[in-house]
Amino acid sequence: MSDPSTNFPMWLIDWMEAHKIRLWGAADLRDFSTPPDETGQRFPFALSWAIPMNPQIMVSIQNGPNQAYADEYARVNNHINELSVTLAAEIKARGFRSKPLAASDRTDTVNIKGGFPHKTPATRAGLGWVGRHCQLITRLFGSWIRLGTVFTDMELPCGPTIERNFCGRCKRCVEACPAKALKGNAWYPGLPREEILDVRACDQWKKEHYFQYHKGHNCGICSAVCPYGLKVLKKKSDKT
Repeated sequence: MSDPSTNFPMWLIDWMEAHKIRLWGAADLRDFSTPPDETGQRFPFALSWAIPMNPQIMVSIQNGPNQAYADEYARVNNHINELSVTLAAEIKARGFRSKPLAASDRTDTVNIKGGFPHKTPATRAGLGWVGRHCQLITRLFGSWIRLGTVFTDMELPCGPTIERNFCGRCKRCVEACPAKALKGNAWYPGLPREEILDVRACDQWKKEHYFQYHKGHNCGICSAVCPYGLKVLKKKSDKT
């Protein structure tokens, strides 16, 4: 992400610090069709940020989700939604348009996706890249995160955009997926989701095996085994 101390308005830097958001940035979305505002206008920019999941909970689901993970998933999503609404209001109070994007809202049940992928502004804001498990991976938290997005017309210093993946030859997530839904392809900007993930195989497995967790919307095994997340856990262990 850009250096917020020299590029972003001070009120925004203070807001992020007050809400303990360590990883955030802005994305130029003028080449994308964002959700419109109430007048039908699209948005040229977005603020993107990451909220980390509890690493102890994440490492506990390498063989499948549990209730602690389901609770943490819901807690972090609710927190992001609250932050998004608050930030959108702050932006509007300064005379700009804004629109929060729900943390996890499947608006297209046919294609099994939301209204706009959080990963698009996240990669364009420089937060991280998309792994072979079709999730954002960050240097700071690995992929043990949930993402927040607020669209706006407030001009912001954007990027630098992440243009490649940093997974190397690693395919631990692909090998761990019980649904065999991950195809093993390395991400680059513009690669269709279908080239990375068989979303229907993933969705069906979760509903058949983990329905007790948010009606089959939770799994997390692929993320739990990601070495970038395990590095975060090791760093925490080394400090204690």
